[in-house]
Amino acid sequence: MRIIVTGGAGFIGSALCRHLLGETGVQVLNIDKLTYAANPASLADVERSPDYAFLQADICDRAAMESAFASFRPDAVVHLAAESHVDRSITGSDAFVRTNVLGTHTLLEAARAHWNALSSTARAAFRFLHVSTDEVYGSLGDQGLFTEDTPYAPRSPYAASKAASDHLATAWHHTYGMPVLVSNCSNNYGPCQFPEKLIPLAILNALDGRPLPVYGTGMNVRDWLYVEDHARALHRILTRGRPGRSYNVGGHAERTNIAVVSAICAIMDRLHPAGAPHDRLITHVADRPGHDHRYAIDATRIETELGWRPQVDFDAGLENTVRWYLGNDAWWRPLRERVYGGERLGLPADANPSREERRR
Repeated sequence: MRIIVTGGAGFIGSALCRHLLGETGVQVLNIDKLTYAANPASLADVERSPDYAFLQADICDRAAMESAFASFRPDAVVHLAAESHVDRSITGSDAFVRTNVLGTHTLLEAARAHWNALSSTARAAFRFLHVSTDEVYGSLGDQGLFTEDTPYAPRSPYAASKAASDHLATAWHHTYGMPVLVSNCSNNYGPCQFPEKLIPLAILNALDGRPLPVYGTGMNVRDWLYVEDHARALHRILTRGRPGRSYNVGGHAERTNIAVVSAICAIMDRLHPAGAPHDRLITHVADRPGHDHRYAIDATRIETELGWRPQVDFDAGLENTVRWYLGNDAWWRPLRERVYGGERLGLPADANPSREERRR
């Protein structure tokens, strides 16, 4: 099997590439623009594999996408390339619309042209998996779960751009008959995540003795999914899922943000006692504009139809993640020093952060 993975140098994409090449025996072409959040070092374990190839290209570049399809002739596409950080979308939504909406359209059209040229047997076997987020569903109250039938109600520029791309993907199935699948996942965590996200930011700030910012009261709830479990789910959806279906992927691990940061502090107290107690660094800051209260996934469909279940318990996964960052400063230190140093993101120009936040 020959699979194009877009965004394969990113957090989830690199985990998928490592899984595909290490566990399934397929050939992979990784197409990645190499934006700030991509890191080729995440692919060190597979970059010399004869079954792996890399193309630096923008998914908005139609000619480049058509050339990639013509030369690689994939049997499937897993589309992960996206701008993904909510905070950045608040102050820079144009990049999210361009990549997530226009880029998805460009890729779908290149894939459709390739699919149309295949033999009838190859056309029937071809798959296009569009990878999305639970944030397209909006915000939950204290009860209930997102199902695949939950109406879309995106509340951030990021979520709106992903919702639009989801609708494009499903429309290409219904209008053109292209065998498209969609997945919507909960919050991912694990090794190789860019340090602007909550868990790696808290780990690295704790290591440096810097404040651990928690938005508002810290009572916002997320369902956490270990990235390697997600990679296994994507492969299962790609090979066993039904075209035209969407599949929710969750980790059965709801936690408040303050509970996640407190758990990281407890792990750091054991593994890095010189900085203990790390919870003294927890600092409540002005909340994110439009911050959704709760996300929680009902993963019944993927569990019953495809036989996938998360294998990594949250507590074990979190400790493994902390240990990975403590042991891999060669991966994250260049990012902290040259790309993103831990500063607050997502505050509009007219926001008024506190004096303490401005100082940090």
